[in-house]
Formats: sequence, C-alpha cells, structure tokens
Amino acid sequence: MLNNLPPLAPFRPRLLQDLRGYNGEKLARDVGAGATVGIVALPLAMAFAIASGLKPEAGLWTAIIAGFLISALGGTSVQIGGPAGAFIVIVYGIVERYGVANLMIATASAGVLLFLLGLFRLGTLVRYVPVSVVIGFTNGIAVLIALSQVRDWLGLDIAQMPGDFFSQIGTIASHIGSFNPYAFGLGALCVLGLFVWPRLWAVDSQFRRQLDQIDTVSALKATSRLPAPVVALVTLSLAAWALSLPVETIGTRFGGIPQGVPAFELPDFTWATVKQLVTPTLTIAVLGAIESLLCARVADQLSDTPKHDPNQELMAQGVANFVVPFFGGMPATGTIARTVTNIRSGGASPVAGIVHAATLGAVVLLAAPLAQHIPLAVLAGVLLFVAWNMGEWREFGRLKHFSNHYRLMMVSTFLVTIVFDLTVAVELGLVLACVLFVRRQSDIFRAEPLAQTGQQLTYRLYGSLFFGAAAKIDPIVAAVQQSPTAVNVVLEATHLISLDTTGLDALEQLHKAIDKRGGHLRMVGLNEQPRSLMQRSGFAAKLHDGE
Repeated sequence: MLNNLPPLAPFRPRLLQDLRGYNGEKLARDVGAGATVGIVALPLAMAFAIASGLKPEAGLWTAIIAGFLISALGGTSVQIGGPAGAFIVIVYGIVERYGVANLMIATASAGVLLFLLGLFRLGTLVRYVPVSVVIGFTNGIAVLIALSQVRDWLGLDIAQMPGDFFSQIGTIASHIGSFNPYAFGLGALCVLGLFVWPRLWAVDSQFRRQLDQIDTVSALKATSRLPAPVVALVTLSLAAWALSLPVETIGTRFGGIPQGVPAFELPDFTWATVKQLVTPTLTIAVLGAIESLLCARVADQLSDTPKHDPNQELMAQGVANFVVPFFGGMPATGTIARTVTNIRSGGASPVAGIVHAATLGAVVLLAAPLAQHIPLAVLAGVLLFVAWNMGEWREFGRLKHFSNHYRLMMVSTFLVTIVFDLTVAVELGLVLACVLFVRRQSDIFRAEPLAQTGQQLTYRLYGSLFFGAAAKIDPIVAAVQQSPTAVNVVLEATHLISLDTTGLDALEQLHKAIDKRGGHLRMVGLNEQPRSLMQRSGFAAKLHDGE
C-alpha cells in the first residue's frame, strides 16, 4: 500500500538552479534591486509589527531572517518574503487573546504545517480556493488594517485597542476627544505624498518633462529613484523632530529599537498549549500558503524567470516561519508589493532577496537609534496607503457583471472577515463555494425525453449524475409507476459525463421500478467512467442485453 503513495517533493531551492551560469551582470542587477527592496521594507516591516501589537524590531528581524530563508530556500526566483499586511489582523487577535509567547508557538507550529504541505505535494491545493473568496477576505483585511491605524493617525489617547471590529469603532468614538491635529496632519501628508511621489516622477508627467529639459538638476532627478515610503518617513520624521511636534514616536512608545542581533529564545512549550492553539496555527498556515502562492503567481506574470515551484515555496515558508519565532519574529509570507518592486528594479534571482535581507540588517545594526524619532502617525499613513493598494475595490463595482453565486461568496466572505475573523470567513467561503458548485452542476444535469410510446420511454442524459442531481431521475421512476402496462426504458448516455454512487443508486431504484412492472432498462452509448462504475458494482449485468 505504501508503494502506491505519491513520492515526496524533493527539497530543491530555486537558488541552486539560478546560480548556474550566474555572472557579474546578473549580480549587479540583483544587488541594485535587493538594496532598493531593503530600503522599501524598512518602514513597512516596522509598521506591520506595530500594527500587529508587537515591537517594531519584531517586524524588522522577521524581514531579515525570514526574507533571507525564503529567498535562499524558496521555489521562485524573484519573490521577496517577510511580514505582510495580511497578517496584521490575525497576529493582533492572537496576541490579544493568547499573548506574545503563544503567538511564537503558533507561528512555529504553522511553519511545520507549511513544510509538510509542501513536502507532500499539496501546494496546488491552494489554487482550489475560489478567486471570489480570495478577493473577499483580502478586501476585508484591508478594511481592518485601515481601521487599526485610526488611533495613531488621529493621535488618540488609547492605551490598547481591542481586536473586535465593533469594539474598535466604539473605542475610537469614545476617545475622539483626544484628537491630535499634529498627528493627523503628519498622517495625511504621508498618505498624500505616497500617492503623489510616483506620479510626480512618472515618465509622462508634466513635472518630469520640464526637468528633462534642464541639465543642472541631475541630483534632483536622482531622487526619483528613492521609494516613496522612505521619502515620507525621512522627511516627515525630520519635520516632526525639528518642529518638536507633540506626537507619539517609536521612542516614546517602545523606547527605540535595540541595536544588535536578537537573542535566541525558546518559548515555553507544552502539548497542552499547542492543542489550544490549533485554530491560530491553521489560520497562520492557510493565510501564509495563500498569500505566498498568490504572490508567486503574480511574480510569474511579471517576470521572465521560470515558473515557481509551489511545493518548494511552501517548504521554504515553513522553514522561515519555524525559525523566526525563536528570534522574536512574527509570521512571514511572500509580499506582493516588495516582490513587484524587486522585479521592476531588475531582480532576476534569489540573490536579490538575500541582498534585501542583508541591506535591511545593515540599516538596523547601524542606524537603529535614529528610528526612535519616527512618528507613529507617519507609519499609520504608510499602512493606510498599503491597505488602499491591498484592496481590490473595483471588484465591488464589477459585481453586477457576475452571477449571484459569485456575489454571494465574495460579499459574505468580505463581511464575515470584518465582523468575525479570517478563519471563519475562509471556511464560510469554501463551504459556500462547494454548495454553490453542487447546485450549479445539478442544474446542468438533465434527463431529456426523446420518444414515448405505450411500451417504451426513451430519455437522453446530459451532464453528471451525482448526489446533487440524483433526484432528477425521480420523474422517470414516477412515469414508470404511473404506466398502466409494463414499460421499457432506454437511457441514451452518450452525453453522460460521470456517475457517482448516489447517481448509481438512483439508477438502481429506476431499474427496480421497471422490473417490478415487468419491463426492462437499457443504457446505450455509455462513456468509460459510468460504464466502469456499473461493471464494478454489478449493475451492468442487470441491464437488458448486457448494456
């Protein structure tokens, strides 16, 4: 029996393949792209950690350690790994309910689960999640991320935000009297700058065309290569410091960022604790798998590199998520924004991702004390921009073009993600997808009458006769039972695609009704799958003329 099991997926990192024929030109491209992505990752990593209820260094070292491992061991050439916005709501809820120590255990356990999913070649299962469900929970998470940043954006005096959607709204409303206009202004300027900066330097912008006619502004033109989040972070932090604005900063809330490598620590581990963390573990693993493989598919579309290996990617994600908790990190996955930045900056191999981790590590070790001056309102502005870009808001406007099934799955997943949590939303979405799929397939099946005489009824079967469509055989049974004389039934099955055991049972009941009336049942034009099931069950031998 064991010999019939599919072979395990080989552990074959894409880095080994891409290093064949590697040259100086590719190295230069990877170093440039990796350095750019490392700078972009700096504000995002801190913002994701703070929004998740953790210290900023948790996000930074997750981006460094997990980013290195995912690139070095992963199944894609250009994907960048690290903390992601999609995890903010999940991690915040786990920290609030179970504590930071249990988050570490859940993350490590999710890493083991992710590795096993890849090892047993289950990476392709993620593609079975309907796109409507993915869009629904992605938009829901974007709304929750934006809501979680309102406190820091408005500068409200709230010690601890609750994790529940309605409780968050109530808490914000009850503390609106502590509104800080300076924090609001910094956050608004940050969001505005993030929107304007890339458009300002676009090739077809009026500002860029005017600069191209001037030869003395080469230094100014060089700034166009700076990522917008970094420009916003530096300029607004300097402004807040120089003007001594009364706003909360990383230093006032967290005391700054330690300038050194985090110590290796083992969380208190017991099997009793692991049993309590089954739901958080599954949530981290499922979301990590979905996000990383969706990101890998986006990378495949934008890059000329070979297509990703989903199983190898999951194994790399598993290793990264197993390791980072021991250094105080948080869950990690593939990140679309940083991956796209890597591709557009010329990254062509996992070396770019490794350079990204090294760049971020160098910045943290050399410039960590400067981070204490960063206003939290600016980081809130960065995350508000991330939430806006993360959501696929146009899909709501396009709902009128899709079926009611699609609308139901997307809207229900979106609302449940906001009101309850991601796990319930994905479960509901998948259940709805299965139920609606069964209904749609049952609608496709039909038994069309062709000819009816006093002695014979002929029907043509279309589609799949399975448990969801078996009841459509009942009218034929009723017609046989209502016939005053013996009746023969012919089922023309050329267009019968498939048959399951419930459908076979419906045919058995039809045969019994016909036999009881003294008639016989024939099936003609059977395809391979229905014929095989009938022969294995012995039903084929009961049919007239052995059909």
